[in-house]
Amino acid sequence: MANQNQNLIQRKQREDFSLKETTPNINAGRVISGDRLPTAFDLVEQMQFLFARVVRAKDLPETGKSDTCNPFVEVKLGSFIGTTKVLEKNSNPEWNQVFAFSKERIQEQVLQIVVKEKDVPDGLIGGVVFTISDIPLRFPPNSPLAPQWYKLENQNGVKLDQGELMVSVWMGTQADESFPDARHSDATAMSDENIAYTRSMVYISPRLWYLRVTVIQAQDLLLKNKSGNNGEIFIQGVLGNLALRSRPMRIHPNPIWNEDLMFVAAEPFGDSLLLSIEQSQGNSNKHESLGSCVIHLKDVERRIDATPMASVWYNLQKPKELEGEEGVIFSTKLNFRISLDGGYHVLDEATHYSSDLRPSSKYLNKPSIGVLEVGILNAVGLSPMKKDRTDAYCVAKYGPKWVRTRTIVDSFSPRWNEQYTWEVYDPCTVITIVVFDNGNLSGGGKNGDGGVDKRIGKVRIRLSTLGSNRIYTHFYPLINLHTQGARKMGEIQLAVRFSCPSLLNVLQTYTQPLLPKMHYICPLSMFQLDSLRNQAAAIMIMRFRRAEPPLSKEVVEFMLDMRANVWSMRRGRAQFYRIASLLSGLVGFVKKFEEIRSWKSSFTSIAGYLFFLFIIFKPGVILPIMFILLFFKGVLNFRIRPRFPSHMDMRLSHADTATTEELEEEFDPFPTKFSGGNLQKRYDRLRGISGRVLAVMGDLATQGERVQALISWRDPRATALFLIFCVVAMILTCIISFRIIIILSVTYVLRPPRFRFDLPAFPQNFLRRMPAKSDGML
Repeated sequence: MANQNQNLIQRKQREDFSLKETTPNINAGRVISGDRLPTAFDLVEQMQFLFARVVRAKDLPETGKSDTCNPFVEVKLGSFIGTTKVLEKNSNPEWNQVFAFSKERIQEQVLQIVVKEKDVPDGLIGGVVFTISDIPLRFPPNSPLAPQWYKLENQNGVKLDQGELMVSVWMGTQADESFPDARHSDATAMSDENIAYTRSMVYISPRLWYLRVTVIQAQDLLLKNKSGNNGEIFIQGVLGNLALRSRPMRIHPNPIWNEDLMFVAAEPFGDSLLLSIEQSQGNSNKHESLGSCVIHLKDVERRIDATPMASVWYNLQKPKELEGEEGVIFSTKLNFRISLDGGYHVLDEATHYSSDLRPSSKYLNKPSIGVLEVGILNAVGLSPMKKDRTDAYCVAKYGPKWVRTRTIVDSFSPRWNEQYTWEVYDPCTVITIVVFDNGNLSGGGKNGDGGVDKRIGKVRIRLSTLGSNRIYTHFYPLINLHTQGARKMGEIQLAVRFSCPSLLNVLQTYTQPLLPKMHYICPLSMFQLDSLRNQAAAIMIMRFRRAEPPLSKEVVEFMLDMRANVWSMRRGRAQFYRIASLLSGLVGFVKKFEEIRSWKSSFTSIAGYLFFLFIIFKPGVILPIMFILLFFKGVLNFRIRPRFPSHMDMRLSHADTATTEELEEEFDPFPTKFSGGNLQKRYDRLRGISGRVLAVMGDLATQGERVQALISWRDPRATALFLIFCVVAMILTCIISFRIIIILSVTYVLRPPRFRFDLPAFPQNFLRRMPAKSDGML
């Protein structure tokens, strides 16, 4: 076993997991600033396609045995054949379908468009032939090519007396508006119901709000068993498929809670909230309703600040058990406050990898500061995912906009060359790009494989680490971690550009809080944030299932990193070594001090002692020396500054040294699949606690790495601002007495609460926006 693990480690070390700079053949130009976003495909390689649009036919003759015509069209270019759907009993059919053939695969000189009859051997009705060299070129923004009527011809080229076909044929690129809906030559053999899974699509996630239900008290409860002392009363809220409960209270006719129930609601708020008072039956899990009421979300008042809503008494409806009883006076009421809080940002991603930090309410949104353009060019060396083939597509998420490229069928080196654009409102955000293998091209669940889209690899890019108006073209390694270990699945080539018309607007965001004000004025607990994040993910999964083609559950969960807080021995070891790396400077200082104390070098010890005396008699030079050292350290680091975007780091994640047992534990579902009664409960509880510890370790490491990032040029704009601050601070500390600085600092820290602000201070806002090594964590 040890030899096997050692061989696995050596094989991983031989694989190249580094980032590779490339020079693709792209016509990259500058972004024109303004209200309109750029639409030019200048970050991808131009690909030419032969497009054939089959619109309709008329006056088709009847060639079958019956008196009806069941036509379909066959578009043939060499060995590639595409067919339209069959229209039953229609001599004037209308298809309006587009076929696209890659110019690289064109080996024939003619394009044949043939109309055929269903269920007739060689049921040729007629066709049209086009010479490839005579087909016109068409590039946007030119208007689409107008389709024309063509007389059908027989096999000998003689025009038929009856039957015409309306088609248009042209040569274009992937910028053509017909490109996303076209049936490509590599997918001509697929059925109509599966072809939708191969097309590129843009998805917009719903706008999410926090629904706050503050349960205050109930009045005049009609209890089921007044003499029982073992039962309890609680409030239950049901929204969609989610049910939340308040804390249980002892049986009382007028109980008081003063507790918040938090839900996530999606626009356009077509759901209803069901609130009920429940009475439990002793020690059993059963409970009975004491009354309920229904609130339609469209009628709920919305707020954008911390102003409390007015409490309202609601009359509850009788439970079903009391509806048939006469003479029973039912006057139960429930007092609560309910509001849709638009001042929060609904966190659907991990905080460290957020792609959007804007509040839910549109009234609080600020103008965009720039444009992010991503060109998804190609992938090379993909591993086979099923039966010696891979059907790869990419999903990219930034903010509410999700994009899905077309699926390249049966290719280990797919070429997408698709470009997408996002508006940027905060540079300290992350775009996530994942490559998946399409599992829905052969019927999905019908064939027994479940239609699961398997992940191939993930790439994260933090925008603040990108230079303005610079194009980054690199091959990013695709690393897949599973129970057998980490494996390089191939590489993906991306072209990324972050353009900002005004550098001042970008720098201004570094002084602002990372999250909207409501997160600091009325903070939510960690438990609430975890619960609300799971609710937001569930809403997105349900919404994207209803799209065509749908985004599967495993795709959404992997894009949102829903298992990020689950305990993992590998992650724990990685976070520990991140902290150890941060403390290495302190350890080095202690070792150096020990060397001075032990007089290993007389010159060093004497120089250190003289420096100590100088600091004692001249304490005012401490801060200037510290700032000048930081300044020169930052200037020296400019030569070794990171020049490439961050990528998934195998060694940082300790994925190359993880054992099979550790990986099985990491991929074990929650709750665990292992049996064992109390052992299972203790194991799950241990994993839950360990996940919290892991999150704290990650936060601690992130904070330290953000301090290091001040002078590492990982975020060039922030480092430049910090170095300017160091120069100014050095000058001020030389002019102002050190004692005055200490007095002012202590006075500021010990100032009365009435002179403090709810929002974080400027240094805290600046530090929280610094990048960390968490961007490269698997």
